[in-house]
Amino acid sequence: MARERLHTLIDRIPEAEIAAAQRFLEYLASTDAFRAAILATPDDEPVTQGDAEAITRARKDIESGRVVSHDEILREFGG
Repeated sequence: MARERLHTLIDRIPEAEIAAAQRFLEYLASTDAFRAAILATPDDEPVTQGDAEAITRARKDIESGRVVSHDEILREFGG
């Protein structure tokens, strides 16, 4: 994805989600996992009904604020 496309997507992020987007982008930009993900072959497995339901539940949790921040996870697990 071109950087220009990312800028366009960032401009569309609702104000309430800017901090989360920033943390996520900082995470992606600073880990070996990100580089491995970029180099990995595309996932060609179909999305199952169970996958789709889990994605829907996760989106609803995010919209409802039922999330745990990265900082909270680090505090809980001593990272």
